[in-house]
Amino acid sequence: MGSASQIHYKQNRLKQLRAFCHAARTGSVSAAAEKIFLSQPTVSLQIQALEREFDTVLFERRGPKIKLTPEGDLLFQMAEPLVEGMDKLHETFATQCGRVDHGVLNIAAGESTILYILPDPVRVFVDQYPGIDLKMHNVTGRDGLAMLRADEVDLAVGSMMEIPDDITYRPFVTFSPTLITPLDHPLAHQESVTLEEIAPYGLILPPRHLSTWRLVDLVFKQHNLGYRVTLEAGGWEVIKKYVELGLGISIVTDVCLTGEEKLSRIPLHQYFPKRSYGIVQRRGKFLSPQTKCFMRTLDRVFADRIVEATPQTVGDVATWEDACLG
Repeated sequence: MGSASQIHYKQNRLKQLRAFCHAARTGSVSAAAEKIFLSQPTVSLQIQALEREFDTVLFERRGPKIKLTPEGDLLFQMAEPLVEGMDKLHETFATQCGRVDHGVLNIAAGESTILYILPDPVRVFVDQYPGIDLKMHNVTGRDGLAMLRADEVDLAVGSMMEIPDDITYRPFVTFSPTLITPLDHPLAHQESVTLEEIAPYGLILPPRHLSTWRLVDLVFKQHNLGYRVTLEAGGWEVIKKYVELGLGISIVTDVCLTGEEKLSRIPLHQYFPKRSYGIVQRRGKFLSPQTKCFMRTLDRVFADRIVEATPQTVGDVATWEDACLG
């Protein structure tokens, strides 16, 4: 084979692998074609060429959706880093030369994470890399995971207690469970309280389908205690305000407490697990230079916060799909 033919062959190989990887991620030939701006027949032909070359079947066809065969999954694991590395070669080279001054970074996070975790690192990142277009996606955990799996975002930031097989989670900061009460409440200003002391008072909690309510329910049941919920309210800012107004007490994670609230704070770490917040990514995802820079920024900003493993004593109560809203 001549040198010109070899170059043409390698160029085709990259195109074929790119089409294959996008089809594997999306589970659809038509969706892959839209992603890489090709026609559906062209993507199908590129995948068929790979199947002929490797003498194997890469996808199971099930109506409009396709699923990787075991051989297809093996090729995907090998090919994906190569394709992403080639697609982002220019950015990676610029980073190694110390020039990360352009590009786009997409981050998914829940409202609580955006309000309480990300302001400082985002400010530092924007100041240091003004040429990078930072896009924040305020989404639920479930939608954030879907965006990760579809490569619509580079990373997510949130809280996880269970980690799916295709997701990686690296915590960088930990916060503690805390009872908040009005300043004139009978439990206020105590160094510690028991669940028995909390039980008679009405609780203000996030909606029932979110993790905080289920966690409270589980812990009280483990101690054979009843409890009362007098008010459901969405969002920690709303809950804090209603507690200040004397409408009840609440159990929150102290990430939401600034110290400016007119509230009494009592730690509850003897009953409830600490909650970590971390970087959430699709396993095997190529890390763009912009992503690496943001991860380093997070580590610098939270360098003085000790990260502790989240205790796994609460079963499957909380996942990132709802924890970052609770």
